[in-house]
Amino acid sequence: MYITTHCPQCEDETDHDLLKEAGDLLVRCTICGAVHHVPKPTETIIPVKAIVSREKESEVGTVELLEEDVCSVGDYLVAECGDEGVSVEVTAIEVGPKRVVTAKAPEITALWTRVIEEVVVRVSVHDRAKTLPLYKKCDGEEFFAVNEVYTIGKVTFRVSHIKLRDGPILRKEGWKTVAKKIKRIYAYRV
Repeated sequence: MYITTHCPQCEDETDHDLLKEAGDLLVRCTICGAVHHVPKPTETIIPVKAIVSREKESEVGTVELLEEDVCSVGDYLVAECGDEGVSVEVTAIEVGPKRVVTAKAPEITALWTRVIEEVVVRVSVHDRAKTLPLYKKCDGEEFFAVNEVYTIGKVTFRVSHIKLRDGPILRKEGWKTVAKKIKRIYAYRV
């Protein structure tokens, strides 16, 4: 295991091999090879309440943050829901009765999050005078691109543009993004 700490020989912050853990840490500098003791880091972990949304269902879990951590809307974290750990994106932060965009860990009363490992992508397919709403459950890292052809069920469509969760719209041919960032895909039937 490596840690980054001050080396008295190099007189700089360098990577060190962890040799022994006891009352303090015995480490060896990876640059000069000097062996010395450093105090154990004292990190306070704060469990923060997290409301974890899975499309139509939500559950209460916890996210562990360090005391000095600053959390922002859009951050990716791991939430503990029972015995399960899931990757989530922070969608809102509560500090007391108000919602903020950024907060220090000790100030946070709750994090509102959504699961990003598996998401539902919403697609509006225009077929002459009507619009077909389609839904595809997929991995959050699956790519979708403008002007590409996809099939959901029996409907084949070509993507005309992609609306992202954070506001922008992808319109140029070949522009792509991952499913976890998509608010809606607009397409026309092929």
